[in-house]
Amino acid sequence: MSGFYSAGHLTGPQEPARPDGLYGVSKVAVEALGRLYADKFDLSVICLRIGSFELMPTEPRHLATWLSPRDAVGYIRAALTRPPSTRFVTAYAVSANTRRFWKLPDASELAYVPVDNAEAHAADIPGDFPTDPTGVQAGLYAEPEFTLKHLRS
Repeated sequence: MSGFYSAGHLTGPQEPARPDGLYGVSKVAVEALGRLYADKFDLSVICLRIGSFELMPTEPRHLATWLSPRDAVGYIRAALTRPPSTRFVTAYAVSANTRRFWKLPDASELAYVPVDNAEAHAADIPGDFPTDPTGVQAGLYAEPEFTLKHLRS
């Protein structure tokens, strides 16, 4: 939900959502629904913004966005065991990737520190990681054609 922030910007969940496509827009809507239920019905809602959930990173962008299975379990466990007094938290669920685009959650928000790093797999990933810090985090997903092809079906 941060696709239009620059790749050189470490984005936090409190910044305005900038989805790069229709899927991202739907995630923003679901977070808003979670906020409504937290505020209106006093429910505890934890929104995890899940990165690229894969066994291993397989493309250059994953060096920033990868979420390992082990870290996914850690984030989910932390979200499920938050005190019921927690009303609403949004956190990026991403591994401890050296090149990540997103801020890791503070311990006060979510008591989990990721352990895996996509950098350990960098030599096995074909292609080059985009190095332009002024380019957008979404890369090609931010291009108009990426969204338009889904609307033409």
